[in-house]
Amino acid sequence: MSGAVNGNGHVHAIRLTIPAKPEYITLGRLALTGIARLRPEPLRQEVLGDLKLALTEACTNSVRHAYAGGEGTVEILYELHDDKLVVEVVDQGEGFEPPAGPSSVLADEELSEGGLGIAIIEALADEFEIRERPQGGSFLRFVKHLN
Repeated sequence: MSGAVNGNGHVHAIRLTIPAKPEYITLGRLALTGIARLRPEPLRQEVLGDLKLALTEACTNSVRHAYAGGEGTVEILYELHDDKLVVEVVDQGEGFEPPAGPSSVLADEELSEGGLGIAIIEALADEFEIRERPQGGSFLRFVKHLN
C-alpha cells in the first residue's frame, strides 16, 4: 500500500463488521467520520456528506439483498491514504448478477427499483467497482480522491 497521511508512510485502515440490519449502518457512518478526522486537513462537509451517502447506499444494498431476511454480516474496510479514501463493503450473502459489458450503471435508460443506490455511489465516487465474490457474496469498492 502507498500513502502517507501521518507523515511516516502508513495508511490508516479500519475494518468494521456489522450485523446485516439497517440499524447498524449508522455505526459505519460514524467510523467514516472518525477516520476522516485523521487527516491533517479536514474534509469539506459536502465531501464528507457525499461519502456518508455512498457508504449508506453500499451498506443498504448488502442489508437488503444479501441474506434474504436471514442473519449475516457486512464488512466495511476504510483505507485513508494521503490523497484518497478507499471504502470496501463486503458480504457473504447470495450475491448478484453484475451488469454485463463496460457500460456504466448511469448509462442505463431505466433504473430498476433498488438500482438507484448503485448509480448514486457511482456518481459520487471517483472510482467504482462492484462484483460477485467467487466464494459467494458481493464486493463493492469506491474511491474518493481528496486532493
